[in-house]
Amino acid sequence: MHSNQKHKEKAILVGVEIPNLALPIKEYLDELEQLALTAGAESVKRFTQKMEFPHPKTYVGKGKMEEITDYCRDAKIDVAIFDDELSPAQVRNIETELEGVKVLSRTHLILDIFAKNARTSQAKVQVELAQSIFMLPRLTGLWTHLSKQKGGIGMKGPGETEIETDRRALRNRIALLREKLQHIEKVGRTQRSGRDGSYRAALVGYTNVGKSTIMNLLSRSDVLVENKLFATLDATVRKIVLPHPFNEFQMLPILVSDTVGFIRKLPTLLVESFKSTLAEALEADVLLHVVDLSNPAFEDQMIAVKETLHAIGASYKPEIIVFNKIDAFTPGDEFFVGSTGLTIEQFEASWLAKENAPAVFISAQNKDNIDSLRKLLVSELVQNRN
Repeated sequence: MHSNQKHKEKAILVGVEIPNLALPIKEYLDELEQLALTAGAESVKRFTQKMEFPHPKTYVGKGKMEEITDYCRDAKIDVAIFDDELSPAQVRNIETELEGVKVLSRTHLILDIFAKNARTSQAKVQVELAQSIFMLPRLTGLWTHLSKQKGGIGMKGPGETEIETDRRALRNRIALLREKLQHIEKVGRTQRSGRDGSYRAALVGYTNVGKSTIMNLLSRSDVLVENKLFATLDATVRKIVLPHPFNEFQMLPILVSDTVGFIRKLPTLLVESFKSTLAEALEADVLLHVVDLSNPAFEDQMIAVKETLHAIGASYKPEIIVFNKIDAFTPGDEFFVGSTGLTIEQFEASWLAKENAPAVFISAQNKDNIDSLRKLLVSELVQNRN
């Protein structure tokens, strides 16, 4: 009997704790572990080191690299995942040390997940463009096997012709993909211009906070919902009709879009490539910023989302903060006085509500307080349109 279950690769996670890091290194590696799991790898050990800045040759220091090398050999590790971007030279040096272990950076891992989850032609072009831009400066490393062939005086390096050919081909491919993406964006703009007259709202937020579940509740549709990072890459648009807040005889047509989730250290090239998908957020009348209140780092996630919105030029948009997963929220003394299982009224009386107004507290999974979300949405849409 052959098992159909795919073998999970054994991975180690490596991070450097530099001064003035926004969060404890554990928070970054927790997220990296979730990324690895989404990509199909099982994290078996973490290695961290406090340094002023990552080592320019091997990311970590010599002693730590020896420790990692010994562990990878003894534990038969398949892949080493580093929490920051690695230069081509760093990748080559680390691969030499680890002998046969795949070396990936956070960016490489995110690109892999994006490639697996791309469904539409737009998402596939966006991912391929980001991958191609990422690979261009790293082509030299693919030809290291030729370095053993020594050329004499006056001879061209043995791998040079192949590398230049590959670079030229990749540059041509990038140019073609950009043209293709421009065409897709033009079609998208035409489609969006045909929606004039409807109110528009866009769901934005950190990845895996429940945006797709909320989309399904608002529109009674069937958008993919998975407990994985980046399960949704494409902007899905659904039409809903809700009562007008100030006229009981009038109904409001609203187009709600679900966008790709954000993440800490989201590579710039991915933000650039996915700007067309995020265009739904740019053209929305109101943003529904969904926050996973059960995550201890929810405030940091909110900051990461706001930074990405700023990067795409959408930071000025009217925003409703949708605090989701209130059923799974565990308060600490520094947040609220009380125990778990706070009521909606207690949430609404908290500093969270006051500092993030307009805000609404819901549980998408339990369908709690969804009517309040609908009422607040139509109220904000009408007020901001007028």
